[in-house]
Amino acid sequence: MSKPDIELSSLSCSARDPRLPYPNQDDYPSSDDALLRRLGKRPILVRSFGFMSILGLSCSALCTWEGILLSSLPSLLTGGPAAVVWGFVLCWIGVASVYVVIAELASAAPTAGGQYHWVALMAPRSCSNFLAYLSGWLTTLAWEATAITTSYLTATTLQGIAVLARPSYVPQPWHTLLIMWASAVFASGINFTGRFLAKFEGLILVLHLVGFFGILVPLVYFGDHNDANSVFELLYNNGGWPTEGLAFLVGLPSIASTLVGADCAVHMSEEIQSAATVIPQALVYTILINGTLAFAMVVAFLFCLTDLEAASAAAETMFYPFLYVFKAAVQSTTGAVIMASVIPILAAASSIGVYATTSRMIWSFARDKGMPFSHYLVKLATASAIPIYSILTSMTISLLLSLIVLGSSVALSALLSLIVSALYSSYILVCCLTLWRRQTGFFKPFATEYDADDGLPWGPWRVPEPFGTINNVFACLYSIFMLFWSVWPLTINPTAASFNWSIVVYGFVIAFSIIWYVVRARAFFKGPIKEV
Repeated sequence: MSKPDIELSSLSCSARDPRLPYPNQDDYPSSDDALLRRLGKRPILVRSFGFMSILGLSCSALCTWEGILLSSLPSLLTGGPAAVVWGFVLCWIGVASVYVVIAELASAAPTAGGQYHWVALMAPRSCSNFLAYLSGWLTTLAWEATAITTSYLTATTLQGIAVLARPSYVPQPWHTLLIMWASAVFASGINFTGRFLAKFEGLILVLHLVGFFGILVPLVYFGDHNDANSVFELLYNNGGWPTEGLAFLVGLPSIASTLVGADCAVHMSEEIQSAATVIPQALVYTILINGTLAFAMVVAFLFCLTDLEAASAAAETMFYPFLYVFKAAVQSTTGAVIMASVIPILAAASSIGVYATTSRMIWSFARDKGMPFSHYLVKLATASAIPIYSILTSMTISLLLSLIVLGSSVALSALLSLIVSALYSSYILVCCLTLWRRQTGFFKPFATEYDADDGLPWGPWRVPEPFGTINNVFACLYSIFMLFWSVWPLTINPTAASFNWSIVVYGFVIAFSIIWYVVRARAFFKGPIKEV
């Protein structure tokens, strides 16, 4: 018998009781640890996050209003300003629906595994292990890609600011690499600090809000403005598509990428106090706050984008057109540099939450033997109960994959394009299984007893029927819709540089997961292990 088996077998048998009586809402398990044990997991992480700190981590990890300035260019050039505005509104409504479903599940089963744990609970027994394994890999790889993306955006934004301040500077790939490495090491270092991380995230929330107004106010006050028709009605079709509608749709994924990732709160759930209520609240407030700020920012940006051709040309040297817009608005290089400096600062702060989420996802999946070298990845630091090896693994993977930037930016973009398709694949599995289980009686009313092998009770946060089912249907349709468009190129005749390589990377990940599961993983991965 292995050491982990001995540790598990020594736990109290009382934790194995499968009956959960909830005569009323006040009797819902007040102890986070008791609820986690009833889900089969040992509570071994320190619960240092409260509502404000996890809200700060979630808002900063999404980095939505900052991200829309960085990632809206493809949609803007292909479909025009109106495509960006109304595309963002569509994505905001759709992702809010998805996260409401996730919030319901997080309230019922708040575990760090998130999607793959829920899939294992809800999927038919005949395929639950495989679907959970697939979901776990997709989620883990998507978050690792998000970590690399955040470092890359931080690096290129800093280089763009350097070009803005000193036009003679020529960015080199090795400059980008070193900044990416510095970002990864910085974020991982903060993650080693234990309880300080939770306090730091509360500060980041303040910076997230203050930085928004620090950019929006001078941009709107000093800049020249387009008319409303140029922002809300002007559509292009620069991709050669048969209709403007298609040009609008193929640009959606770049906008949607700024709104995915709020499930970071879910993967931190075993470190959150009152997780069953705090996580759903954090998810809802994150989408509300970040969506509102990003919509205001993108509208202000487009009103001040009076010369799209010049901004696009400037992006060839400064990476992002918003740097040109800032300078044109305030008519000062120094002022534009100060405004723009807010973005990489908040991007670096965002990377802290992203690396925290990635390491917890790796740790959780390794805990259920879904990762190679699982017996090392699950180890915690003795003093702080931090998954130190998972943090180091996430950082090492980022450092190694960052080397791709030295060879081909196209290859790096192919890796980063995995984020939207992989995360939305996990959302599809979760939302569709939840919708199916709503109809089969799997979810038990909050006020009844249930058998752990025969369903799951709703948590204290849920959407009342029939609105819960209606929202669930919409979430399924939107997730499928977004996955479909996430693999389309921006132009009808793409080159190697403009081709959307996500279909290749995504297909490889799916194929490899299936083959590896059949050949090897099914022998040791049996879904979430019941530790207690």
